[in-house]
Amino acid sequence: MVAAEAAPFAKTGGLGDVVGSLPKVLRRFGIDARVMIPKYQSIAAEFQNEMVLKQEFTVPVGWREQYCGLQKLEYEGVPFYFLDNAYYFQRPYPYGYYDEAERFAFFCRAVLESLPYLSFTPDIIHCHDWHTGMVSVFLATRYRKWPQYQAIRTVFTIHNLKYQGVFPKEIIGDVLDVGWEEFTADRIEFFDQVNFMKGGLVYSDWISTVSPSYAEEIKQWYLGENLDSLLRRRSDRLQGVINGLDYESYNPATDRHIHYRYDCNNIRKQENKLGLQEQLGLTVSKDTPLVAIVSRLVDQKGLDLIALLLDEILAKDLELVVLGTGEDKYQHMFWYAAGRYSRKVSTNITFNDSLARQIYAAADLLLMPSLYEPCGITQLIAMRYGCLPLVRETGGLKDTVVSYNENTGEGNGFSFVNYNAHDMMYTLSRALDFYRQPEIWRKIVTNAMNCEFSWDKSAQQYQILYETLLGEEVAHGPEHIPLYRTEYNDIYTSGYDQIQRGVH
Repeated sequence: MVAAEAAPFAKTGGLGDVVGSLPKVLRRFGIDARVMIPKYQSIAAEFQNEMVLKQEFTVPVGWREQYCGLQKLEYEGVPFYFLDNAYYFQRPYPYGYYDEAERFAFFCRAVLESLPYLSFTPDIIHCHDWHTGMVSVFLATRYRKWPQYQAIRTVFTIHNLKYQGVFPKEIIGDVLDVGWEEFTADRIEFFDQVNFMKGGLVYSDWISTVSPSYAEEIKQWYLGENLDSLLRRRSDRLQGVINGLDYESYNPATDRHIHYRYDCNNIRKQENKLGLQEQLGLTVSKDTPLVAIVSRLVDQKGLDLIALLLDEILAKDLELVVLGTGEDKYQHMFWYAAGRYSRKVSTNITFNDSLARQIYAAADLLLMPSLYEPCGITQLIAMRYGCLPLVRETGGLKDTVVSYNENTGEGNGFSFVNYNAHDMMYTLSRALDFYRQPEIWRKIVTNAMNCEFSWDKSAQQYQILYETLLGEEVAHGPEHIPLYRTEYNDIYTSGYDQIQRGVH
């Protein structure tokens, strides 16, 4: 598995959780899963001190020859490899620099250059998100001629299609050192620029994404991010596999971060609520419903719906706790709300895993009305801790949250369909009505805590995918997809351009 991050070494979001958790389960299933990531400056010293240098070599990056050190560390039974280059990766943060194209082009080439120095040759290279998209391109265009590389298959997983790694076309020669024949509409060209994500989608043998519903949604123009036509043409090689949750890490019965440990047979959420209310300066009341927002504060998360009706929400008999960082307008919105409702709203603009767990353990509802959501891990953690998610039915939220049905008693949360603030408000009111019926509420909480979202089921699906891929003859390269220039016009007009022309 090749990725830009993996917990616990480097993590900025769900990608790090997936790459840190899935290989452990795959190994239990008899798959020799190993992980390769950059060696960032931010990796904890305790881990860096345990890394063993396996090899030093140079990596071509356009006209440059750059140093690379291959280091290894085994963590929880999984071999992790770290690709070291101080110029590219000894920086305070993993992302956000002017030379992202060069940094991750180096990483993709270094992955392939490192294979002769490993103790094994992988059957499959499983790449994650745009940072690794060029691995499949380089493999097909530069490395297939060597015997060691000819049988390797590739899988590319989309974690969020919105972030694609799009750069000026000048990097074709200066950084990537691939032929200009790759800069065509059916390969890596994208609106006269180079698209790393598109390279992974075109050249990989199989594509997966992080939920079945998201796999269908991204084939439509409104969530396809101008790649929907390509994804429709590759739909026979596109599969949605829902992300899992590390049940050992996220377990209210053993979690050292929360005030009171509990399980579904002895639910101590009220005690945790009282502890958190006191800690955050809220009015201490076990009977007041506590609503949580634990999220990146960006428009994807449906915060515009909340902004429209925030005062109406806070007029209800509830308390609100917010944890996350993001866009200034949302941060200021919640700061302002905390100032106006000081004993009713707690705004925490930070990333704090310990506080997040305390919130899950204490809160009654998780508000997550996302505009789109490839999978979402927050709702899975919340259910594990008996905090009921209130979500919009999109992507992974649709696949994991079943709205409570009072006629059958089934359901693990609450949901609404349309991206509409009043639909969200109606659903919140409905949830609060059930909160005032303790027997029903306990039933829904128990349903949520008994849901099975561990990695086992997902790992089984990946195992089948891998075995299928290895058992067939695969034609490598862009010839997978008969894509003609005359047909390609719908990619250029499939999303933003249609909106500009008034097509709805």
